[in-house]
Amino acid sequence: MIEKTTQQYLELHPKLKYFFFGGKGGVGKTVLAGAMALWSAQQGKKTLLASTNPVHSLTSLLDQDVFGKPTPVTGAPNLLAYEIDTKDTIERSKQEIREKINWFLKFADIKTKADEFIDSATMNPAFEESAMFENMIDLMFEDEYEVYIFDTAPTANARRLLGMSSVYSMWVNKMVKSREEAKSLREMLSYSRKQEKDPLMEYLLNFQVRMKNAKTLLTDPELTAFFFVTLPEALPIAVITRFINWFNEFGIPVGGVVINMLIDEVSVADNAPDFVKNRVAMQSEYMDEIWETFDGEVRAIVPLFETEVRGVPMLSRTANFLVT
Repeated sequence: MIEKTTQQYLELHPKLKYFFFGGKGGVGKTVLAGAMALWSAQQGKKTLLASTNPVHSLTSLLDQDVFGKPTPVTGAPNLLAYEIDTKDTIERSKQEIREKINWFLKFADIKTKADEFIDSATMNPAFEESAMFENMIDLMFEDEYEVYIFDTAPTANARRLLGMSSVYSMWVNKMVKSREEAKSLREMLSYSRKQEKDPLMEYLLNFQVRMKNAKTLLTDPELTAFFFVTLPEALPIAVITRFINWFNEFGIPVGGVVINMLIDEVSVADNAPDFVKNRVAMQSEYMDEIWETFDGEVRAIVPLFETEVRGVPMLSRTANFLVT
């Protein structure tokens, strides 16, 4: 039995502005993020549905191209959708890194050219993730919408993505300290040289404030909630069991768990194929595990529909189960 539904959770958190949907790949995160966004827009709130998943699915879900910029969703007033393109952000980040390295080399009186460092600095696999985080934070800081719904990458990636605010904060604090020590030593050794402006230190201090603000938003339980999506199956349950604990430890508010694609036992006739009956029996066993494992955290149960969820009408139907 659901103790507190999605609707009841929302009523207890009326200022909720940033919604994140995550879980193992293939559990229906995009569909449920879309359903929540549509429901929010139907309440009269200007809502942005954004994908931070490198493998975007919103265009297919909505049957219209939403890649590269916030795009009004046809047939859904107040709703815009956006598949974030990291390419421009990555190129911009490379240029910023080039400028910062040039600042550092000039500061240290090193003649090496910055270009020699650029490739090594941007070949890290996490570089695209960092760019996605910057895009996400930019959207949140611009504050153009009343509600933001983020369709995240599979949970491990979402963990790293949302955790970057803390990782960045620790990194920049160490960088600022090192920079202050280097500046102090340089001033001691350069008696005759006047103090020069330190653009890299300015950048670090500004970045420090930016990450502090990002962490404040991401950890505010009145503004932010991360909803985990699972199927009544072993692997998705195991994945979110592990990551719910991590999100709690990290201070990111967990809104609850949504069960997706549950087969309605009542609709299964006696002459149904054995495959279907076995599937229903399996799901029933895992639902027992879900009630025990996520006691009090289940917010909604969305059934397995007779057709795929695609387009606004099916999203609206899904929203009726998600927000009840």
